[in-house]
Amino acid sequence: MTTVSSAALIVNSASRSGQKAFEDACAALKALRIETDAHAVDDPRRLPRIVQAALAKKPDVLILGGGDGTVSSLVDYIVGHNVPLAVLPLGTANSFARSLGLPLDLDEAVNVIAAGNTRRIDLGMINDDYFANFAAMGMSPLIAETIPHGVKKWGGRLGYAVWAAIQALRFRPFQLTVIDMAGRRETLSALEVRIANGSYQGGAELVENAQVDSGEIIVQVVQGRTHGRLALSWLLRLLGLPQLDRTTREFHARRLRIETDPPLPISIDGEVLAHSPATIGIAPRIIEVITPFPNVADQEQRVFPVREWSNPAEQVSPTDRLRRRA
Repeated sequence: MTTVSSAALIVNSASRSGQKAFEDACAALKALRIETDAHAVDDPRRLPRIVQAALAKKPDVLILGGGDGTVSSLVDYIVGHNVPLAVLPLGTANSFARSLGLPLDLDEAVNVIAAGNTRRIDLGMINDDYFANFAAMGMSPLIAETIPHGVKKWGGRLGYAVWAAIQALRFRPFQLTVIDMAGRRETLSALEVRIANGSYQGGAELVENAQVDSGEIIVQVVQGRTHGRLALSWLLRLLGLPQLDRTTREFHARRLRIETDPPLPISIDGEVLAHSPATIGIAPRIIEVITPFPNVADQEQRVFPVREWSNPAEQVSPTDRLRRRA
């Protein structure tokens, strides 16, 4: 737990509800008598520099306001700083906030920040770059690469759904090979690959076994060659019936290698930033975040279980390499 008397507030005002949310957040923090160094940033290219400058001032908490892509693009800059991260969910899906159990209402989210409950969490890794919540291959990158900005900003989740239906006509299954660090290989016909640190993607809980402090990455594969199997997988998970989904195969590990035929783009928290082949891993408990619930009392002594395809000798070392995003 941390006492929050000062905060750096950085909001991507180009996000869906950014500018108004920035003003509301400033007012809410002022009402709680939290001294705030506030920045509304309308050019996302300026965000890394502003985050670095804010961290140098050592606030009690760094508050990032924006969507999943905004938060994920900036976690690289937070690693190594003893400043907790707080999230204001201002995007379309807010999947990372959902994975953390955060309220989506702005006033409630500010109250959670003021309470100061902290929790150490993992970050996923693709090659040597960190990501916050979720990555995917298949339909998700196709949508991310092609969706018009207006549909994303003004259409919200409904706009995403309509665009996804349109892009499904272009989508083709692919061959996936998963390789563990001992060199064991498994090849599958795949419709979608979900790479999960947190359990939510697109605002829906898709990988219910994923936890942001589990010490492992989950690669969930929707198997098959027909679009109907992918639609069935999504439908069952949207209905909260993952136990009925027989379309998926999961790999739990600290590190894996994935290859595809053909090579495919990888969307990382909603933005296409990598391509297969790639090495997938986990950086355990590498940052501290503000959440509604603090760490369990014995978390410092927690032993992470070694699951299927895990090698206890393999653990991803933290890296200082920063994700370069345009």
